[in-house]
Order: sequence, then structure tokens, then C-alpha cells
Amino acid sequence: MDIKWIGPLKSKNDFLFNPTPSTFAVEEVPLYEFSGDGEHLILKVRKKDLTTWQMLDIFSNYLGIAKREFGYAGLKDKSAITIQHISMPKRYKDKIKEFTHPQIKILEEFIHNNKIRVGHLKGNRFWLRFKKVLGVNRVKIDSTLDWIEANGIPNYFGAQRFGSSGDNYLEGKAIVEGKMKLRDRKKREFLIGSYQSYLFNCWLSKRVELSHLLNEFKESEVEAILSMPKGSLKDAHKQKQFFKLLDGDLYMHYPYGKIFYEDLEIGVDRFLKRDISPTGLIAGKRVKRATKVAYDYFEKLYDFEFKEMGSRRYAWIFPEILNRRYIEQKAWYELEFYLPKGSYATVLVDILKGNDIARKD
Repeated sequence: MDIKWIGPLKSKNDFLFNPTPSTFAVEEVPLYEFSGDGEHLILKVRKKDLTTWQMLDIFSNYLGIAKREFGYAGLKDKSAITIQHISMPKRYKDKIKEFTHPQIKILEEFIHNNKIRVGHLKGNRFWLRFKKVLGVNRVKIDSTLDWIEANGIPNYFGAQRFGSSGDNYLEGKAIVEGKMKLRDRKKREFLIGSYQSYLFNCWLSKRVELSHLLNEFKESEVEAILSMPKGSLKDAHKQKQFFKLLDGDLYMHYPYGKIFYEDLEIGVDRFLKRDISPTGLIAGKRVKRATKVAYDYFEKLYDFEFKEMGSRRYAWIFPEILNRRYIEQKAWYELEFYLPKGSYATVLVDILKGNDIARKD
């Protein structure tokens, strides 16, 4: 499988993006306002050149408490300036006032009645600086961003989900198939999660390929190409959006909400309004599956037996482009945008660069 991004960018865009604190920043958007009352201290912290785990180690050592006493909503990049919220018991409020560290700054403090849990965020705001953006490179970026604003992007898992070599999902596959054993629970869960992510990306690349075909050919021709029964893609050409929906797709309210089935015609209308978005399977147990055409000819291929819990993930998202700025004398292009939680800024960068963004098998 080798599916390239299908959009306005037909060739490589050779600008430079190397994630560092001077070119990459991310700020977490909390899920809720903090109550001002309760037994938990919430810190809004800015870190630089540290993973979230490294930052928690520093706080843990300073306060003399176990890392399990901290709460966080998500893990943030190391090679960046990042802002996020962490929680700890309120009894450390006085001691933390004396905390100083060259790579960590406490920006604000709040009191709240709950510990922050993984997933307790709406999304993230990103700021990126691209370098060596000359002439046609800027035009390509602008054109692709215009397309993204109008159409959205596929919600692939980013390359960082698959390790530095890009193939740690193979170890996850070996664990699932019983060919490899690993005692380290966290590492085992990470590797299996990588394999689940790989399967999702494979499925999504097939759906992107289908959408491309349906934007280029008649339904009957696409059915013949994909060996699908006649009538499986009936009226798909009437769908105005790039990413084509299928009978049996499962949806979630966008940008967050419950999972549900919807009549195809109603689903298309609501998807165009960005009220809902289709979902793909994170393979595992106790998870709803798509039905009909959506399952039989696409999702079924990646529906494997897992002991781990399964879930659903948005197949398609709509980045909010907040600001664009081109600095001609330095050939820099600065971009600010917002993504819902669980989505990867690196995927948007790959789209802008015209890179392959699907996993390969």
C-alpha cells in the first residue's frame, strides 16, 4: 500500500521544517473551566526541550512524590515549546511556589475538584515556522491551505506513533499473534497501540483512495475496479464533499460526541455542515463496527481479534487555520492552526509537503 495525499498538491513542496523550540509550539486547550474549589492544584506549565514524562520526573523529584499523583491530559512533544495543564494534590501548593527550572515555567495556578485525566482536553493550538519557502513553495502552501479550509484532511496517526524506524507496529503485531512476549506492560500496550494505529491508517488510506476514484470516475467503473457488486456506490457522485461516505458508516458528532449510525443521505448533509464526521475502527473488543458496504468492503479487512479494548476514531477532521504569515526577507512561512484532540500536526505538515502520509505494507 502506497497512497499519496490526494488534493491540490500534485508534487513535492521542498520547504524546510525541522521541529525545534524556535520553529514549533503547541498549547493545550482544556476540556473545561477549572472550578476554583476542590482538592487538586492545576498548574499551567510551559516546557522546552522536555517530554511530558521528563517534566513530571522533575516535579516528582522536587516534591518528593510519586508520578502517579500527577494528572495530565496528553503527552506533548519534546522538540518544541509546549504549554499544558497538570494536576497534583492541593497540599503541595505552598511548596510548588518555590519551584524553578531553566526549562519549565509555571504560568498559572488553579484549584479544581477533579484530577486531570488523559483525554481531558478539547484540542491543541499549534504554531509552526517553515523555512526556505521560496516563490512557488509559498503558492503551493497557500493553495493547499485553501483546499484544507474548504475540505478538511484525513485523520491519520502521525509518524511518531510508529517509532523512529517506522516499523514498531510489527512488534505489536507479533505480540497480538502470540509470536512475541513482553513483560513490560506499558511498552506492550504502546506496541499493540502502534499496530492498531497502523491498521487504522491502512483502512483510511483505502477510503481516501476510494474517494479519489469516485471524484475521477463513474460509480460503475469504480465498482469494477474494486470488484464491488453493482450498485454498491449508487449516487456517490452526488456527494459534494471530497471524502465520500458509504452506506453503513458509523459517525460521531464533531468535534466530539457519541457514536451512532445515520441514514446515508442525512449523514452526507450533516457531514457537509461539519456537524458530524465518519469514524474508522481501532481494532479490539467491545467496539461498534460499521455495517453494510462500509464494513463488508473496507473495515472488515482490518477488523482483527484483540484482547485489548477497541474504539472508534474520526476518519476526517477540519483544521481551523488561525493565521498565516509570510516573511519574505527570511523566506519563512509561519502558520497557526487548531486541531481536535488526538490529531497530529505532523500529518498536516506532510500534506503541505506533498509527502506520503499513509502507512505502507
